[in-house]
Amino acid sequence: MNETMVCAVGNVATRPVYRDLANGASARFRLAVTSRYWDREKNGWTDGHTNFFTVWANRALATNVGASVSVGDPVIVQGRLKVRTETRDGQSWTSADIDAVAIGHDLSRGTSAFRRPSKEGEPASAQRPEPSWESDPDALPEGASQPRPEPAGVT
Repeated sequence: MNETMVCAVGNVATRPVYRDLANGASARFRLAVTSRYWDREKNGWTDGHTNFFTVWANRALATNVGASVSVGDPVIVQGRLKVRTETRDGQSWTSADIDAVAIGHDLSRGTSAFRRPSKEGEPASAQRPEPSWESDPDALPEGASQPRPEPAGVT
């Protein structure tokens, strides 16, 4: 309930690792998030510090990540932030993980094509067709009659 939700915008830094486990699918990848700022002296954008997060996805999200995300893709990740500290060989290590709720391509930096996965056991012919959002500019709504041109007045 009182978890820290974050939205991180960055690039996929490592190939997603997908695993089919007993309790469902799991996938993880590293996300590089680099801050940028306007440098007045250089009169241009400059890269700042880069933060790396390990992004974890589960179940259907993991399956879709494995099929859709590759190294270098600009993505937006929303999820729960988990900061872990552990000691290995006498050294203290801190890692920042994001337990993802949603992951998508950053459309401000490119295009993407969305496809719904088929449901298990459903034949491809039973899938609902995608709606046609394109409309014919000359088509009239159902029940509408063709408007008649009005004569131009001559003076």
